[in-house]
Amino acid sequence: MKKIDYKKEYRELYLPKQEPMLVNVPKITYVTVCGKGDPNTCEEYKEAIELLYGISYTIKMSKMTDDKIDGYFEYVVPPLEGLWWLDKKPEDLFISDKSKFYWKAMIRLPEFVTIDVFEIAKNKLKVKKPNLDINKINYEEIEEGKCVQIMHIGSYDSEITSIKKIYDFIDENGLEIDINDCRLHHEIYLSDPRKTKVENLKTVIRYPVK
Repeated sequence: MKKIDYKKEYRELYLPKQEPMLVNVPKITYVTVCGKGDPNTCEEYKEAIELLYGISYTIKMSKMTDDKIDGYFEYVVPPLEGLWWLDKKPEDLFISDKSKFYWKAMIRLPEFVTIDVFEIAKNKLKVKKPNLDINKINYEEIEEGKCVQIMHIGSYDSEITSIKKIYDFIDENGLEIDINDCRLHHEIYLSDPRKTKVENLKTVIRYPVK
C-alpha cells in the first residue's frame, strides 16, 4: 500500500491557489494543545509544538514496536495547523500585539487513530519525555464545514494582504464570516520557517462562512 501524504491526497484542503475559494471541510481528527501568547516568544507555544510532534511520531513509529495498531498504514505526518482567536473582535483585520492571541495548535491524526490508540501513545510519550506536561494534549474531532480559504505566500506578518482578499470574496459572493466558539480563523503551515526563506513561506488561511 502506498504511503499516504494528506497534502497530496486532499489537495483541495491543503493546496489552494493564491485566490480565495470555497471549500467544505469534513470532520477531521486532531491532536491539539491550547494556550495563549505570542508564538514567536512564549515557552507555552514551544512546548505545545514539542507535544504535538512527540505524539505524532510516537504513533507513526509504533510500527517499529511490539504494539501494533489495527488498520495502521504508512503516512507522512501532516503539517502543523493552528486556530487563532481573541477575547473580543478586533477593530482591525491585522493584530500587531501577538501576545493577545489565544491559539489551538494541532496536527491531523490518521484515520486508524482511535481514542484508545491515542491514550497509549500519550503514556509512551510521558515515559519518553517526563519533562513535558502530557495533560495538555487533547484528542479532538473538528468539523469546519463551509469555509473560504487561500494560499498565502510570504511572511506571516504580511497575511493581511490575503485576508483582505478573503473578505472581498465573502462580500462579493453574498456570504458572511461565521466565527464563533467552534469555528475560528484557521492556518495551515506548509513550510518549515527554520529552512525556508520568509518570502517563500506557504500558509493556508481559512475562514468559516455561512
